[in-house]
Amino acid sequence: MPNILITPEELAALIAHSAPDENPVRVLDVRWRLDRPDGRPDHRAGHIPGAVYVDLDHELAEHGVPSDGRHPLPSASALQEAARRWGVGNGDTVVVYDDLKSLSAARAWWVLKDAGIADVRILDGSLQAWTSAGFALETGDVTAVPGNVVLGRGHLAALSIDEAADLASDGVLIDVRAAERYRGDVEPVDPRAGHIPGAVNRPTSENVDDDGRFLDPAVLREAFAEVGARTGAPVGVYCGSGVTASHAYVALTLAGFSPQLYAGSWSQWSNHPDRPVATGPRPDDGRHEGREQTPV
Repeated sequence: MPNILITPEELAALIAHSAPDENPVRVLDVRWRLDRPDGRPDHRAGHIPGAVYVDLDHELAEHGVPSDGRHPLPSASALQEAARRWGVGNGDTVVVYDDLKSLSAARAWWVLKDAGIADVRILDGSLQAWTSAGFALETGDVTAVPGNVVLGRGHLAALSIDEAADLASDGVLIDVRAAERYRGDVEPVDPRAGHIPGAVNRPTSENVDDDGRFLDPAVLREAFAEVGARTGAPVGVYCGSGVTASHAYVALTLAGFSPQLYAGSWSQWSNHPDRPVATGPRPDDGRHEGREQTPV
């Protein structure tokens, strides 16, 4: 299994034995929610000792025109500047966590791995696992000594909007949103309701247990196989804006697949009126060609 997850006990040991001149561990607090995107108040109220707060909306994404989606990937230069502010240096081990079953921490994992950081871990079970294990929190802001990390782009597999369309037709593209959004019953955020024609649905919330820990790789593998994933065959993931799709990317990787991320996701697709949409519980139900956008 890839070296992606870390337990609270393992993280505590890394922190205890971390020396500044020996590839130290850098802990990043990536708390974010769609309805409460600024996690700073929660960070100040209590975080893992030494953890630096990361602003997902502004440091792990860029914002431009709606047709780019709600959370386009950051440029290498912007990410490098942010990572240096967090204190990340070349060769550091980076551990990311949140308080939302790793849904936002996985975005940080994907972005940093794609940028070339070799050792990035997700605290399995999120902040709850840390406190449940009996480890203490600290309060207030954390300002790191600037790091010297050099970052790039393109170390992980990603899909453009055209490549996502092709994969939905010729391979397996998984929509990891809640079933009601996939079907098009509701759409609380984006211009059009439904899914990419040909995409199958498996909500990424099903990839963790009640405590927010990722399911056993064998269990994940069987579940993804049920929606068509096969060893050696292309499989892609998308969500609303590319955040929780990163979580599914992690789950697929743990299960032994080699996934691809469509970071633009539904927020980009639905902002292109020429792109067809499908509604209903099956991949091509209710398919219709592009139409004018509905204002929201």
